[in-house]
Amino acid sequence: MNVYEKLLVVQSKLKVSKENFNSFGNYKYRSCEDILEGIKPLLKEVQAVVTLTDTIEIIGDRFYIKATATITDIEKVESICVNALAREDVSKKGMDLAQVTGSASSYARKYALNGLFCIDDTKDSDATNKHGKDEEPYAPPKADKPTTSRDIISPAQVKRLFALSGGNADICKEVLKTFDYSKSTEIQKKHYEAICKAVQEVVAQNDKDELPWKD
Repeated sequence: MNVYEKLLVVQSKLKVSKENFNSFGNYKYRSCEDILEGIKPLLKEVQAVVTLTDTIEIIGDRFYIKATATITDIEKVESICVNALAREDVSKKGMDLAQVTGSASSYARKYALNGLFCIDDTKDSDATNKHGKDEEPYAPPKADKPTTSRDIISPAQVKRLFALSGGNADICKEVLKTFDYSKSTEIQKKHYEAICKAVQEVVAQNDKDELPWKD
């Protein structure tokens, strides 16, 4: 098989379900990491590798991360690549420059992989069609009363959550509300990572809404 035939095999067999939840937009999504985990066994099957690289591009007065996803046939050393762009924010309170760039990189890499493997990241009709039946919407786990103070996250974890939001207290409040918390100092450790992911997805969605080519 040549590299195009191998890519066809991966595209046709790849299944990456949306296991993460965006509490702000009330929808499920897949992450860059989810896609990478899904393609690894298929790449081994067809004897190919995928690499991800980033470069910085300036468009107007703004900085963008250009991510390139490349699949390479290790038998014939042939490659196919797809690019995607994500804009770095001018500033994000509570985040250093490396974190700002890393957030844009993760976002760009996800969409480069989407393009390479023909992954549709939009909501399809089956996701919203109730077929005449009322269905209960997906809801994140709700908080319950902790048994001891050890169940509560530390002040350092509270600061990290605020930093992930880019210093935006409103984002934190909206996400916490969906988990039935009124303030960050009540967050239980077992819900912390899910809340962090939800905050990051809201920030990424806000960044996407500001892309210059978005209608």
